[in-house]
Amino acid sequence: MDIQKIGVVGAGQMGNGIAHVMALAGYDVLLNDISQDALDNAVALIDKNLTRQVSRGKVEQADKDAAMARIATTLSLADLGKTDLVVEAATEREDVKHQIFEKLLPHLQPHTILTSNTSSISITRLASRTDRPERFMGFHFMNPVPVMQLVELIRGIATDQETYQSCLAVVEKLGKTAASAEDFPAFIVNRILMPMINEAVYTLYEGVGNVKSIDESMKLGANHPMGPLELADFIGLDTCLAIMNVLHDGLADTKYRPCPLLTKYVEAGWLGRKSQRGFYDYRGDVPVPTR
Repeated sequence: MDIQKIGVVGAGQMGNGIAHVMALAGYDVLLNDISQDALDNAVALIDKNLTRQVSRGKVEQADKDAAMARIATTLSLADLGKTDLVVEAATEREDVKHQIFEKLLPHLQPHTILTSNTSSISITRLASRTDRPERFMGFHFMNPVPVMQLVELIRGIATDQETYQSCLAVVEKLGKTAASAEDFPAFIVNRILMPMINEAVYTLYEGVGNVKSIDESMKLGANHPMGPLELADFIGLDTCLAIMNVLHDGLADTKYRPCPLLTKYVEAGWLGRKSQRGFYDYRGDVPVPTR
């Protein structure tokens, strides 16, 4: 299927990044959110990030101008009905995602492919509540979208081959690499990454090391570009906890039990960079460990 127009639901951190790369690759993008402020902020951020890419010689000014011209915004989900592919990038809550797809369905063209950027929720279950489970799949971008090269493509039990090939063609046009994953809790990246982060929190919780020693150990001892606790703050501790809960509920294995300290930080509203406090305090000039 020839995909030309793409709808993106959610103008947050992931949604604006997805709109950015899609527009730069030549697709017409319609970005939707429930907040006009969120839409305005997203477009301003895309413009700022593209300007940075131009200054670094990674994008030509003419390509940046063309990409910005391809992005339109709307507060109405119904407007996304005229797109060929919808990427849902709303909050990582299953009930919210079901509501979005339910509102979208009456307005979609018969050929429109529905996808979710979910990092852990069952694609089969999301698809089963729509009228097109065979044209539904997971389209999981990594954060930050313009920088990260991987996209996980997750087939639900009903996803057909044509849908997979169409989404694979989009990933290739973006200049990214696709990893094909089966529809099991947290897919590939987060199935491996989140238990590592959770184990780092347990290491902190049990007093084996402090924040600084744990992060430095993994950076210098395992050559990770970022320590696991620093990475958790970047992702968002609420997101980390949500994915650990999906793993724990979906696989019923105690090795996926979220660390009580991770739960405590989320209860405190210390969610990482986005709330200025997590395993580090970001309110000063330099991040300071909180434990």
